[in-house]
Amino acid sequence: MSDLNFRKARDRLRTDISNWMPLSVSEIHAIFAVIPIRWCMAGGWALDLHLRKQTREHSDIDVIITREEQLIAYTHLTRDWVLYRAEDGKLSLWEDGEYLSSTSDVWISRNNESPWAFQLMIIDTGEDWWTYKRDKSIRRPISDLILKTDEGIPYLRPEIQLLHKAGSSKIREKDYNDFLTMLPSLLPHEKAWLKSAINRQFPEGHDWVKLL
Repeated sequence: MSDLNFRKARDRLRTDISNWMPLSVSEIHAIFAVIPIRWCMAGGWALDLHLRKQTREHSDIDVIITREEQLIAYTHLTRDWVLYRAEDGKLSLWEDGEYLSSTSDVWISRNNESPWAFQLMIIDTGEDWWTYKRDKSIRRPISDLILKTDEGIPYLRPEIQLLHKAGSSKIREKDYNDFLTMLPSLLPHEKAWLKSAINRQFPEGHDWVKLL
């Protein structure tokens, strides 16, 4: 990014949260396949990749990276993209060399005015384990987080993606529909893990548990 464009981006907050023109899965794969980090598709696309078919329209597209590899991703992505930290309801420029210690959501566009192209979801890991940010007692080995399509596209395991949807403070209609769509394809051990994790986060009960 040129110095002029960097200053323009730095000096403004973006509020156009609905201005999306998401990349395709294949475009995301082409970008991240050459970055030397652990990454995978997340969100609704991760579930569709598991089912090997698109089940609904997607208004955005999410990519997971690990917190310890964030600056490697930043260095590669800023050659062609502008990255904004999404935190406390605001979108502000992720500046060069800045380590994001708590931010978990980054929005990315070609420049400071173009539509949003994809999101980075930064996950916390340590000592070969992933830790669920909403309940740190829930964790999985990092090696157990990711599956791949026949084409080699990595995606987040369905039961972990569904936990993120179930654990939100506000479950959207599309999240519930994704859960119902995925339910018949979940294997017994995937259902058992998801049920256990939801019960741990919500000991007072959760509507999805009775369906598992």
